[in-house]
Amino acid sequence: MNVRCLEGGVVASSTVWKQPASCAAALRSLELARAAARTAEDNKGQDVRILDTRAQTPHFDYFVIATGASRRQLHAMSEEIDAKLQGELKDRRLGIEGYDDSRWIVLDYGGVVIHLFDQDTRQFYCLEELWADAPRVEI
Repeated sequence: MNVRCLEGGVVASSTVWKQPASCAAALRSLELARAAARTAEDNKGQDVRILDTRAQTPHFDYFVIATGASRRQLHAMSEEIDAKLQGELKDRRLGIEGYDDSRWIVLDYGGVVIHLFDQDTRQFYCLEELWADAPRVEI
């Protein structure tokens, strides 16, 4: 997905905007989503996807979804994503859920929500099907 900034707002060819977003906010959310997805891949996350949810909800811009093979791998992905987004990119995580159970870890970065699943839980909830109208974004 290419986000282009033009005078008066943001234009993205495959996205219908509910509200105008600032160029900086749109580009920042995309940068964070791609950084999180690459970090998940670097930590051997499987089936990593970015979904552009801007046309479906005003609450966040992107989902990042990844699968881990074990509790240890899910924790490693979560911690490395936090290190990348909070440490290097200087963003602030708003919340985390599921870390102790380690079947579905959710990291909330405001415009980007990251879902890290074990395989059974990802298949059960099928977020990609629930958000089927959300375009996929190239990592």
